[in-house]
Amino acid sequence: MPAIAPTKTNLLKLKQELKFAELGYELLDQKRNILVIELLNMVDQTVEHQERVDKALSQAYRMLESAVLGMGKLRVFSLASAVNIVSSIQVRERKVMGVSLPAVETTFSEHPPYYSPQGTSFWIDSALDHFKQALEVMGRLAELKISVIRLAGEVKKTIRKVNALEKIAIPDLGKTVAFIQSRLEENERDMFILMKLVKNRLEKKRARTRQE
Repeated sequence: MPAIAPTKTNLLKLKQELKFAELGYELLDQKRNILVIELLNMVDQTVEHQERVDKALSQAYRMLESAVLGMGKLRVFSLASAVNIVSSIQVRERKVMGVSLPAVETTFSEHPPYYSPQGTSFWIDSALDHFKQALEVMGRLAELKISVIRLAGEVKKTIRKVNALEKIAIPDLGKTVAFIQSRLEENERDMFILMKLVKNRLEKKRARTRQE
């Protein structure tokens, strides 16, 4: 039990602190629940986008392999060198319960035609499209993975704060408030008994004075 004087002033102060701690606990508990829901949603999306990335890359390399088989490695290499596509990745930030999360946007600047369609296979065009799709999905996957890491860290910190309030701060404040209230009530009872004794003695003294 902390060494706090059992006064009415301290009692009012500790009651306010207890009320504030209980309010903080409720808000943090709500934040924890929202963050956990958001985190689980992000994890599900991450798993889904990982599968999409694997599928997109697999298809892109399969198209490239078909182009190589159809036109030869040197021809494909020559056509690839003529491709003029510039990718741009922009990263913005958004807030979820005070947590900064990235938002990745992938865009492409193209300047076709890159080569004459004569003597080329449609596999090379298909490979380009699939690699672009794969890059877009990879940007989204990176966004989700970073978001999961940041949200998991915030959930961990919030859980620690909630537990500290629930298991340490609020019980300690409650015990201290109860202790001071008990001491004040005890002091009031003692004072009441003392005043009653004083009153009785005064009455007895007055009675003797009248008899004399």
